[in-house]
Amino acid sequence: MKTLTPIRLILYVSIFLVLFDNVSFFTNVIKTYYPIGVENLAPLLSVGVMLTLFIALLFTLVSFRYTIKPILILILLVSSLANYFMNTYQVVIDDSMIQNIFETNLDESMELFDVKVLLYLLFLGVVPSYIVYKTPLAYGTWQRERLRQLKTVTILLLLMVLIFFSFSKFYTSFFREHKPLRFYTNPTYYIYSLGKYFGNTFHIQEALKPLGRDAVVMERDETRRKKLLIVVVGEAARADRLSLNGYVRQTNPLLMKEEGVVNFSNLYSCGTSTAVSVPCMFSIYTKADFSIKKGRSIENVLDVLQHTGAIDLLWRDNNFNSKGVANRIAYENYKRAENNPVCDSVECRDEGMLEGLEGYIDERPEKDVVIVLHQMGNHGPAYYKRYPQAFERFTPVCQTNQLEECSQEEISNAYDNAIMYTDYFLSRVIALLKRYDVERETTMIYMSDHGESLGENGLYLHGLPYFMAPETQTHIAGLMWFGTNSTDKEHVAARRDSALSHDYLFHTILGVMDVNTSVYDASLDMTRP
Repeated sequence: MKTLTPIRLILYVSIFLVLFDNVSFFTNVIKTYYPIGVENLAPLLSVGVMLTLFIALLFTLVSFRYTIKPILILILLVSSLANYFMNTYQVVIDDSMIQNIFETNLDESMELFDVKVLLYLLFLGVVPSYIVYKTPLAYGTWQRERLRQLKTVTILLLLMVLIFFSFSKFYTSFFREHKPLRFYTNPTYYIYSLGKYFGNTFHIQEALKPLGRDAVVMERDETRRKKLLIVVVGEAARADRLSLNGYVRQTNPLLMKEEGVVNFSNLYSCGTSTAVSVPCMFSIYTKADFSIKKGRSIENVLDVLQHTGAIDLLWRDNNFNSKGVANRIAYENYKRAENNPVCDSVECRDEGMLEGLEGYIDERPEKDVVIVLHQMGNHGPAYYKRYPQAFERFTPVCQTNQLEECSQEEISNAYDNAIMYTDYFLSRVIALLKRYDVERETTMIYMSDHGESLGENGLYLHGLPYFMAPETQTHIAGLMWFGTNSTDKEHVAARRDSALSHDYLFHTILGVMDVNTSVYDASLDMTRP
């Protein structure tokens, strides 16, 4: 094999990455902003050259004798996987997506893999990595290599400046008006996002800030009963797939018959991924102020409830974890068959989380009780796995996790069947609460964490940056149910079509549970006028 200089190897790898691992980037550039034509051809070619030069510049800055090959091999392998997910699901690899990757367990990640991803990894990752590994490199002295590195950086920068000014009118518009395009560049944007993620995650650990330590349950007269609240955290349920919101299919046949249900038609999420939305939902911060770093640094509404000493709390999880929200309260994992009695050959079902709850409640007659149930819900892409066979009402369904292999009708059918199973699950939660309707004030809050794209405009799943995410990923399903002894339904019903969001959950939970604390904001409590 021919001996190369490190700089030449870097250029070859950079060209390979631009030609083969940036399909999603160039597809979005051409489809969305600059269609192929004589007038756009030269600027579009310059974009490819500019991206190649920029990637080569990054690699050159870390091109030392013992680092260059490992770095290039690692980038080739990771970029092949990023390329697969960006092409297949039209996602972008930003810091929230990287957080999802690090917090995803093996069972969850396996749903995203099949033969196709192995082909991407083999031909765009392993094969070029092997070539890089076997290519002999010619090194000079340390001083000579640093001089060569400096000259290369200078030349690359000058070429980039020359291209920029040669197409200055194009690039002025390109960088100013089309900023979202940079999210699709591979590997530059995921490298940037990794840095941002680690910067937010591995900061100097501060002591957890206390919140609502003054919280007390307000005194009730003799006629007022103990409270029982069940909060159901949904997964990937979008508002427009609920018949409660006017969807043409009957996806909520059971909830439509229930007295005491108040559906929220105009409810929006805090984020577009579970890793962001679930901590945000239970945080005192609104969407405008929330960040992962801030959310991890302060207690949440469940901690505030616990500070009262009068409320017992339990989190049951049939998703993959609580994203840190339940770290300081009783937690039970219902993804495991040893805990969940309702498991089949496919997976453990959400309804299994209801087993044994009566015993938990009955053991606490003198306490208010709050239970959180974290659903598997409509977790994609394997929607067909999210419901028992008895709920396969809409057919044909997509029977694979490779959504691009299915028609939009098949994907929608599988997704809608999963919504129907959630309808059944919520009706069972209500049935459980009704058993305590005489002795307690009973309430259920259901909110999905985010929505889901089902192929509209070529987008699938969720996780796009919020400002560019379609409404399908942010307009979410949500409702409340009130028992006959509840005094809150009237005010909530008046808000059924109002603009609401996850920002309200923190204070609504406090309001439902009659908790008095300085951190409570009545204007964000849906149970107050």
